[in-house]
Amino acid sequence: MKTEEAGDSILETWTVDEVQKAFDNHEIVLIDVRTPQEFMFEHIEGSLLMPMAFFVADALPGQGEKRIVFHCGSGARSEKVARAAIEAGMARVAHMEGGFGAWKGAGKPYIGTNMANGAPHRVNS
Repeated sequence: MKTEEAGDSILETWTVDEVQKAFDNHEIVLIDVRTPQEFMFEHIEGSLLMPMAFFVADALPGQGEKRIVFHCGSGARSEKVARAAIEAGMARVAHMEGGFGAWKGAGKPYIGTNMANGAPHRVNS
């Protein structure tokens, strides 16, 4: 994990392996900030959707029990959202380095779309 001071807060950048381990252990809330269309086509099972275009920091859950980790397609949007959350007063915020592309590239499981029938299906790379 990389950390960066952002004012009085800390921005954390997690690897896909760190995210998967924490997610599998129910230690984090994983929030996808991509568009609804991107999410519907493929996403990490169990992640929540809060598109960057509609991001409202006040609507985020508290971090008393679980850390919030944002992700997008490449890591650029999730970093912007993480910084916006910090500006809104959150003390420690994380995002996933490389985004969903890195998740897929590492062979992590996700929900994809079966191109033959348009139905969602689990992909266990």
